[in-house]
Amino acid sequence: MSKKMLGDIMREAQKLQTEMQKMQDEAKTKTVEASSGGGMVTVVANGANELVSIKIEKDVVNPDDVEMLQDLIIAAANEALRRAQQMVNEEMSKLTMGLPGMGGLGNLFK
Repeated sequence: MSKKMLGDIMREAQKLQTEMQKMQDEAKTKTVEASSGGGMVTVVANGANELVSIKIEKDVVNPDDVEMLQDLIIAAANEALRRAQQMVNEEMSKLTMGLPGMGGLGNLFK
């Protein structure tokens, strides 16, 4: 492998690392929402897989059935976190399109 080719690969790797850090920082500001119980519990999560907010409608709060409320919160939270991870994965796949063997960067080897 020539020094020029190695230098090109190193520059691309540094560029990718910078872009990945930028994407991770931006992901923290992006949110997704999920609900359960027909919208009775709504959870918002960000791209850092952190729960941002939980909204519970008063109608679903029943002191005699706390387990149902707990289940609704868990279901909404898990779905919000799944959607947040999917959002991050989609953003990451845009970056990896430029990597060898992953859809791009092949122009370095032409």
